This record gives sequence, C-alpha cells and structure tokens, in this order.
Amino acid sequence: MRSINTISILVHDYDEAIAFYTEKLGFSLLEDSALGDGGKRWVLISPASTSRGENNAGRGEGADILLARASNDEQARAVGNQGGGRVMFFLNTDDFWRDHKAMSTAGVTFMEAPREEAYGTVAVFRDLYGNLWDLIQPA
Repeated sequence: MRSINTISILVHDYDEAIAFYTEKLGFSLLEDSALGDGGKRWVLISPASTSRGENNAGRGEGADILLARASNDEQARAVGNQGGGRVMFFLNTDDFWRDHKAMSTAGVTFMEAPREEAYGTVAVFRDLYGNLWDLIQPA
C-alpha cells in the first residue's frame, strides 16, 4: 500500500501561518520543532478530526501539511502561487455549511458563492498568502 503522508506549503512566516491554519481553518498543530540554526522549524498541521481515536487525535483524513518557510528568493516568489493560479488544495468536509460558516466568520475569503456540482457542494477560498483551495462536501 502507498499513500501521500505529507505535503508542504511555502509560507513567509511560521507563526502567522500557524495562526491562520489553526484559528481560521480549524486545523490542529501536530508538531512545531526547532531544526537548529537559522530558525528553521518542522511545523506540521492537519485538518482537525475526532473520528480517528486518541492515537491520532487532531489528525484528519489524508495527508498532513508541512508549513515550510521560504528560504531563498525563488521560494519567496512562489509563496501564495504554488498552484500557478489554479486550485491546488482540496479540503473535504462532512458538513460543508458548518465549515463554510465557521471559516467565513473567522475571516476566510471565499472567491465565490457555494455551488452544487455532481461531485458535491463546493466553494473556492484563499489562504493567507493567496493559494486557492476547494472546500468540498462530497456527494
């Protein structure tokens, strides 16, 4: 069996990214460990979930996300545009309207009104740097 365990998102600042993903999107901070000189950290987050038991408390289904601070000019230019202007990340939910309301109330910018598609209820939102995400409740 193979699966994707972790993906990374380039960020400008660890702490502002942690605040956005935990406070506005409701993700869990799984780990925040210093990695030596230069202020580099291992910052791992995941969509919050209570359905996987105590050993996986705070972990959602699917891959975890590593918040990776840009460390050079090329990486800094890619922050917020990792998908080249396309939706790059897909956040599944079991209750679209609950999460849409909570995220909107927290100040998350949705790029469109929610819509019904053959595959489910969906709306595109932007993260703090401008990366595009779909919030989806599968049909």
